[in-house]
Amino acid sequence: MPKKIVLILLFLDIILTPWLIHAQELPVINSIEIKGLKRIEESAVKSKITQRAGDPISQEKTNEDIKNIFKMGYFDDVRAEIEPFEGGVRLIYAVKEKPTIIKIEFQGNKEFDNSKLKEKLTITTGSIADAVLIQDNANKLRAFYEEEGYWLSSIIPVIKTITPDEVSLTYQIEEGTKVKIKKINIEGNKAISTSKIKKAIETKEWWFFSFITSSGYYKKERMESDIEKIRDLYFNNGFIKVAVGEPKIQLTDDKKRMIITIPVSEGDQFKISSIEFSGNKVFSDDEIKKRITMAPNKPFSKENLRRDIFSISELYSENGYAIITVTPDLIPDEINKLVKVFLKIDEGDRYKIGRIEVSGNTKTRDKVIRREVSFDEGDIFNSTKIKRSYERINNLNFFETVELIPKPRPEEKLVDVGIKVKERPTGFFSIGGGYSSIEKIIGMAEVTQGNLFGKGQLIKLRGELGSKTTYYDITFMDPWFMDKPISFTTNIYKTTTSQFIEYEKKATGLGISFGKRFSDYWFGDIAYRFENANIFNVSENASAIIRDQEGTRVTSSITPSLIRDSRDNYLDPTRGSRNSLYVTYAGLGGTNNFVKSEVDSAWYFPLGMTTVMFRGRLGYATGVLGKELPLYERFYVGGIYTIRGLGFGEAGPRDENTGDAIGGREELIFNTEYIFPIISDVRLKGVVFVDAGNSYESFKKFGSLRYTTGAGIRWISPMGPIRIEWGYNIAKKPGEKPSRFEFGFGSFF
Repeated sequence: MPKKIVLILLFLDIILTPWLIHAQELPVINSIEIKGLKRIEESAVKSKITQRAGDPISQEKTNEDIKNIFKMGYFDDVRAEIEPFEGGVRLIYAVKEKPTIIKIEFQGNKEFDNSKLKEKLTITTGSIADAVLIQDNANKLRAFYEEEGYWLSSIIPVIKTITPDEVSLTYQIEEGTKVKIKKINIEGNKAISTSKIKKAIETKEWWFFSFITSSGYYKKERMESDIEKIRDLYFNNGFIKVAVGEPKIQLTDDKKRMIITIPVSEGDQFKISSIEFSGNKVFSDDEIKKRITMAPNKPFSKENLRRDIFSISELYSENGYAIITVTPDLIPDEINKLVKVFLKIDEGDRYKIGRIEVSGNTKTRDKVIRREVSFDEGDIFNSTKIKRSYERINNLNFFETVELIPKPRPEEKLVDVGIKVKERPTGFFSIGGGYSSIEKIIGMAEVTQGNLFGKGQLIKLRGELGSKTTYYDITFMDPWFMDKPISFTTNIYKTTTSQFIEYEKKATGLGISFGKRFSDYWFGDIAYRFENANIFNVSENASAIIRDQEGTRVTSSITPSLIRDSRDNYLDPTRGSRNSLYVTYAGLGGTNNFVKSEVDSAWYFPLGMTTVMFRGRLGYATGVLGKELPLYERFYVGGIYTIRGLGFGEAGPRDENTGDAIGGREELIFNTEYIFPIISDVRLKGVVFVDAGNSYESFKKFGSLRYTTGAGIRWISPMGPIRIEWGYNIAKKPGEKPSRFEFGFGSFF
């Protein structure tokens, strides 16, 4: 306790002692005053005082009041004074306010400017010069420098008195040099390899790409988290007595690198002796057992225990038991190195959905959000439906953040659900140029509004001018046409393209489609397309199949399709699948008669922070009623959206005389990807892939595949997904390139 407070309390003890000898003679407080306030509100101070006018004065309460006022952090000195007043006493708390900070400066900072450092502070000009707050902000600056690799930096706050009530604050900074992590050693590990432990932690040794990944530097908070990750790794392998010590840091002689040593005491591995549970009444023992993956005689795993608890909780929460709790109790047998797992289930009551409240939507109408919710007020609580509703609202791409917050009302057995969103811009105007591996130089202009008038409707005007393609398109889409669960889309377009083979095509068309969602994952659609296409400027050396189709043709087609989409995120999925089937029939008037169909299935599997994707496509097309299949309806396999590393149409039939890629009537494509984060904060990811596929003129050669492999990077930019990928042609044929860099702007696989 500060010396001034001790002396004041001693003084009060002396002046009140005569009254304390005779309790009945204690004076009554007739008035309480605060003296010395300049900036602090009197009501704020009085809220800390426990004594009231009319009460007998109390030494104990006075002492406590002084402590409480001092703890506010606003005062350098707090005293209590007593003087006679109207037959009792006036109790006066005399305070001396701490000075105000009128200026904050930095000295010694070279790597980061003042504005950058001020972003890290919570203290501002006008703040009270509180020593604890000032030092806390010095620690924040130190942590920031540490995160940037300046492990030897020091921050010293210096306070200079300007007037008795005003001070300036200067943070004296000694940045030092960046210290990179040279090596991470693990000491004492035998059962689990050093490489496996180092793979489990986020702190990494400095390497060539550390400037991109921001790894290779010591960060205290990250290391504390890594210590827990190492413990979890051992717990997941049965070592329930593991101890992980504080990391030891040793600098190299030049103080530019550090060696981190993490001591580990593994202890013994424990296996599960038995798994028991109690408290289940709603569900039978057999139903609970189906949710438990742990097994006797297997090493104990904290992660498996967590999954089993989650699975049991999910069984209940999907059936209305919103506040289900499963409490584990581990009973170790030190002699036999066994552990008994006991799960206590507290089922709670069955809940229904109460109020559904939407907040944060300043532009988007409530109904646009509510129609994506999979449950209604009065329904039995279902955690799976809440999770799916979150995914559906998030997939609208109207919001920066989406939160679904259950708020139980136990006395009524209801759960209110708060839907809190933060709007993001949904209108874009862009004009500029770019480069595509297919089109080379591209000029582009686009105006898009994805949430027209807050109704969830989309309108897009787009124009592209490339070395091989000119394209203009106007699209309108309403996901709830006339406020019915039916989508409506229409577009008109005009395009001219050389299609990368020895002819050019001009086309003008329009499309109309209606769709309906049958459930959370199933969606059906039927589309009509009318297109007037002209094939012209055919090369003299073109194949006969190309020359035969020169001229104008009209396509009038209808396409029913069926889609099942359970992906958690449409732009950047990490789990779920998208499966689709469409069949196009052209022959409702027009000059073209053909049938074209494709089955497309993509599956995403999370592996920690990474994702594995498998995709397969099977397509078939043929002319009917004696008509040939149009060239532009054939399957051209090769390029960034089919088989990366091959040129357009290179995986498929060629004209025997000219060698032109003429596309196939059938296609078979497989893609496998491993997707991993590079810089999570900006949604930059890397990908490695293997592609296999081909197109065929007939089923006689069906199944022979072309293979490629490669890698790339992907960025979910504010304007949409951008991908740059390099593909290697494993079995290069004459006239083909050994590899290709490809660039794309738009959707991923």
